Amino acid sequence: MNQMHSIEVTVNGEREWLDVPANMTLLQLLRERLALTGAKNGCAAGECGACTVMMDGEPVNSCLVLAVEADGADVLTVEGLAQEGRLDALQQAFVDEGAVQCGFCTPGMIMAAHYLLMNNPHPTEEEIREGLSGNLCRCTGYQRIIDAIMEASRNGGTQ
Repeated sequence: MNQMHSIEVTVNGEREWLDVPANMTLLQLLRERLALTGAKNGCAAGECGACTVMMDGEPVNSCLVLAVEADGADVLTVEGLAQEGRLDALQQAFVDEGAVQCGFCTPGMIMAAHYLLMNNPHPTEEEIREGLSGNLCRCTGYQRIIDAIMEASRNGGTQ
């Protein structure tokens, strides 16, 4: 029998009170309980970055974080970047630059890029490549993703 735990977590600015099993991951909480399906389960081992979200201002692989570890945390997902129905500059740059192909890695890439731009508003291409090093893409060849991040840095970065 899996013991339940009561947690309080703020997700995209909304406070949530939930009872979760001890073995539930943050990714499962976001997708299954809160219907925030942006973060993807690509590998369930923290290798691909498709599940990247921000937790207390730091990028985390949500497949490796237990929901109970998020108790009291502030979590930002790719859905939380858009404001009032409008994509933020980074999300829009991904669209404009054709950085989305199958789209599976896109939310994790955007969240990794969001963290990079929050800490380095005008990164070089090398810094972008390093900032994305924990995120894998099988479709794009990365250049359009890098171009999108460079474009977003020229247009005000991210929120």
